[in-house]
This record gives sequence, structure tokens and C-alpha cells, in this order.
Amino acid sequence: MAECLTQASRQRRAKAMTAAAGSAGPAAVPLLLCALLAAGGAYELDDSDGLGREFDGVGAVSGGGPNFGASLHILKVEIGGDGQTTDGTEPSHMHYALDENYFRGYEWWLMKEAKKRNPNITLIGLPWSFPGWLGKGFNWPYVNLQLTAYYIVTWIVGSKHYHDLDIDYIGIWNERAFDVNYIKVLRRMLNHQGLQHVKIIASDNLWEPISASMLLDPELLKVIDVIGAHYPGTLSVKDARLTKKKLWSSEDFSTVNGDMGAGCWGRILNQNYVNGYMTSTIAWNLVASYYQQLPYGRCGLMTAQEPWSGHYTVEAPIWVSAHTTQFTQPGWYYLKTVGHLERGGSYVALTDGLGNLTIIVETMSHKHSKCIRPLLPYFNVSHQFATFNLKGSFSQIPELQVWYTKLGKPSERFLFKQLDSLWLLDSGGSFTLELQEDELFTLTTLTSGRKGSFLPPPKSQRFPSVYEENFNIDYPFFSEAPNFADQTGVFEYYVNMEDSGDHRFTLRQVLNQRPITWAADAFSTISVIGDYTWSNLTIKCDVYIETPEKGGVFIAGRVNKGGTLIRSARGIFFWIFANGTYRVTGDLAGWIIYSLGHADVTAKKWYTLTLTLNGRFSFGKLNGKTLWKNISVNFPENGWAAIGTHSFEFAQFDNFRVEASH
Repeated sequence: MAECLTQASRQRRAKAMTAAAGSAGPAAVPLLLCALLAAGGAYELDDSDGLGREFDGVGAVSGGGPNFGASLHILKVEIGGDGQTTDGTEPSHMHYALDENYFRGYEWWLMKEAKKRNPNITLIGLPWSFPGWLGKGFNWPYVNLQLTAYYIVTWIVGSKHYHDLDIDYIGIWNERAFDVNYIKVLRRMLNHQGLQHVKIIASDNLWEPISASMLLDPELLKVIDVIGAHYPGTLSVKDARLTKKKLWSSEDFSTVNGDMGAGCWGRILNQNYVNGYMTSTIAWNLVASYYQQLPYGRCGLMTAQEPWSGHYTVEAPIWVSAHTTQFTQPGWYYLKTVGHLERGGSYVALTDGLGNLTIIVETMSHKHSKCIRPLLPYFNVSHQFATFNLKGSFSQIPELQVWYTKLGKPSERFLFKQLDSLWLLDSGGSFTLELQEDELFTLTTLTSGRKGSFLPPPKSQRFPSVYEENFNIDYPFFSEAPNFADQTGVFEYYVNMEDSGDHRFTLRQVLNQRPITWAADAFSTISVIGDYTWSNLTIKCDVYIETPEKGGVFIAGRVNKGGTLIRSARGIFFWIFANGTYRVTGDLAGWIIYSLGHADVTAKKWYTLTLTLNGRFSFGKLNGKTLWKNISVNFPENGWAAIGTHSFEFAQFDNFRVEASH
């Protein structure tokens, strides 16, 4: 058996020999070594019988950077629809029927930044929620198929017209029902607008019923280019394979980005193809840039959740990504000779058809590679030797570069480390790897791999305990104010053209009807801000109710929930209403009423609200005068500050200030 071991393998083999000698005596070493060498298998990598499926790339949801870090091939973004979509709302480009604005939110900025780093990055758009006007009173986007298709096409056209971004793929409705006729209408409208190059992916949910529907409907089969399934557990289904369409894991991962998340990501990047013939895997999410106490905290490939400090962490999944992304490109092909290792783990090999070869071997253990979903059936991975024989057009490859990752104990941990290259000229195209648990090897003819270096990020800091925002920005770069995280409704910078005084520049809640929801949005709009550990604090904010009689606004502290759980958020909420009343509640829904009464309040007038929380007591002021005091509050003990409105109504906020202690 030809032996051409990597440097790391040689070192470990020496350790094994030493340990064996210590326990069983010198005479046992050759016998033990032979037994060790026999534990493993031989695997041929051959293109003589043709190639496997075309590789479509590795990506992340809402990107690139050639040969520095993750070097992603795909960026998938949410088409903002004004509704809650896990950790907040993203604004639509059309809040209302006659409204179009292609500068809201951050997704266009993100796509442009991704293109700067990788001009060839594939762009995908997918809606989670839709603005309410499309539903005509129903919580359903398929009431008027033409109208919804028009709405999506305007987003694609606007991306090109205003940002010179070519969208490559468009989805239907994230993890929700698809409508066969809508998909056909969308295809026709895309073609009519000269967007034949935009491909359709469906249905971003389970493999069924979309696969069976395609097999039963020749027109549907023709208009769908990719079947995208979410969290498939590395498996596809027979119907999906029978369509002969590209199969993608179009959302996967969403696991905390420590070593467990890295192990999950390393395992599924290989096994999604080995087990399920999926040629693309897309992680949710790209960067964990949201308050950590929201759902799925730190479930991004890296973490950057402190915009106030600039601190970020390049997590292990970034370097796991690099094992595949830096040494492949969309348009390469998998070899047919891919599979499982005899003692656990898997291997894939890809080629560009021009003589280059990349082999990725993973031995992620069950214990250290559980993704958040689905449940992972038990399997065993153990120490083994794996011999790879290069055949066909690869038999004459003289040298392979070697990149290595080991997850686990800090003393043994390596992330994307380049080892000595393998010379194959004397071995007849054969080499052997010694493999332990939780390792990742990339062996490649490409010499362009690089572990990017960067200056240490700024130090981590808590959210400022005194924070002020007057929203006085004439031409804001983003439509939304920094650090505010909208959880229901959309809060945007606003210019009062008729107000030349103190309230010319404000923050305005701009939705006047409930969106077509993806999650359980609240019935009141709310945007949270600050440090979740805040307990004692004073919040002060100028507020302006725009809706006569029925309108209302609030400020709040110790808000304990957000994201998809926002409807059940507790806290201390101080409301005033245009009908001349106030209310203090212990929850956003308004079920827990601590106090209510008269207040000298009307619509179309500015007021200053002050909420003070000190230990178990709370106090409220209206225009500097005490309106209520000494209300006892036992729960929650801490949480974010917040602002919001009683319903989906226009209202404005200005001169926000919070002073807090933990």
C-alpha cells in the first residue's frame, strides 16, 4: 500500500507508536502498527466513467470574498415584506400600492458589498412576508396572482435599475404554501420583462408536495429550475430525483456557531451531496448581527452583534466553509466516486474538467456535529486510515496541497491550517490519510488557498448605558435608525416638511395595515433597543400620534421577548391614546393592566413621555409632570427598551434617550 502521509498524520503516527511501545512492549509495535494500518479502506477517485452532478456553490442567507475567508459562492437575501421573519422585520420596497422605494433596508447594500468581493457571486431573492395591500384583506399572497408576480418582478427590475444588481434566482414563499398557477404566472411575467435569465427555485420548504406536483404537471416541471428544500438532514426523496432538476439544500445549518455548529456545517457540506445529491447548501444565516437574546442567537457563520463597539468574531464555520469554497467554483462537477468512509465520515471530489481536482474529507462525530434540526440518527466515527487512489485523468497529478481543520480541545484545535503538500509521483497516484474524529482535510491541485489575516477587532463593549438619538439626519445612508430592531411594523427616518422646528427630523412607524405575515407578528408595532440585561432605567421620548381618536403610542422597558415570540412579550409599557387616556401594562398585548386613567392627550401634537423603572417600582411622566407612580412590577426583571404604536398606524418619535444601570 502506497504511503504518502501528511505531516500531521506522520506526527500522530509517531505518537501512536510511542504509546503502543509504552503499554505493550517494543516487540508489539510492528504487529500493532499492522493492525492499525489495516483499519480503514481504499477509495478510488475516477472520472473514466463520466462525472456526477454539476456543483452550484455554497452560500448563506443574507457574502463573498475570494480566497480570504468563507469565500461564498451564493448570497441569498430576503425580499423585505414588512413582516416579522425570525429576528425582526425587513421593510418592503412597496409599503403601499403606489409606493416604490429601492433604498430601504440593507439587502441591496449587502448585495453590492458581496459583488465587490466576488463579482461572480450568485444572488437569490426570496420573500418571507408580503405587504398587506397584496392580500386585499386576506393573510394570503395568492389572492391576485398577477399583482403578487408584479410586486416580485418590480424588486428584480429595481435591483438592476437602481443598484446594477442582476438577480439570478427567485423563490416563491419561504417555508409556506406554493400556488402552482402563481409559479407559472411569475415565469410568464419574468419572460415578458426580458428576465429569462432569472431562474425559479421552489418551494423553499419540504421536498414534497412540490416534487410530486412537478412530475404530474409538465408545465410546472418546465418553469421550475431548482428544487430547494430546507433542513433536509442530508437526504432527498425519490420524486425530487425523478424530476432530473437541480436539488439544493436552500436553507440549512442555523446552529450556534461554536465547534458544534462548525461540525454540523462540515458534515452537511459533504453529505448533502453524498446522501442526497444536493449540489448547493445555503446556511441560515450569513452573520449573526442581531441582539443575541432574540431567537437563534449566534446562529450565523460569524458573529457581529455589537455595532456600537465594532466588535466581531470570525467563528469556526467560516474556516469550515473555506475547505470547500476556496477550492471549488460553481460549474465544477462532482465525481461519481464519492461516498462514506468505512469507519465513519465522508469524502467528495470535484473537478473543473481542466485537470484540477479538489478532495474534501470529513470525520465529524455524532457528538460534535448535531445541527439544530432535524434529529441526527446515531452513527459512529473512529480512528482510521483511508487510502485514495487517483485514476482516469487524475492518475498523473504530481502534487496536492493540503489544508486541515481539527475541532475540539483548544490544545488540539486547528482551523484551516496549511500542511506540507503531498507528492504523488512515486506512489502511482495513491496516498493514505490517518484520520481521527472531528477532522476536515482538503487536498487540491489549486495553489490559491489562503487563510486571510486581519487586525484584531475592537474590544467587546456593552451597549452604552446612556444613549441618545435625535434622528437629525438629512440624507440617511439607511432607512432605519441604528440599533433599533423593529419586531413588528417598520420604523423609518422621516422628514416633516411642514415642521421647521424641533421635530423636522423624526422616526416614523410607516405601516398602516398588517402585512401578510410569515410569523406571529404582534397587533401593536414595536422596535426594541439596548442591553437585554438592563433593569433600572429611565426612558424618555417625544411622541406624536397621527391617528385621531383611535391612535396610540408607547414607550417601554424590560421587554423580554422579540422575534417570532414578540406577540407574547412582557415588560412595562407606558401608553397614551388620542382619546385622552393613558395605560400602563405588563405586556405588549395589553392583557395585564397595572393602571389606566385620563391624560391630557390628543392627536397631531407632540408630547414627552418618561418611564422610570427602579427595582420593583415604576413611574411615568407626561411632559415632565408625574402621571402615575409607585406601580409595583415584579416581572420581568430585565429586558430591552422599546417604542411602538397601538396598531398598524402612522406615528412619530423623536429625541429618544435612555439612561440605564444593570
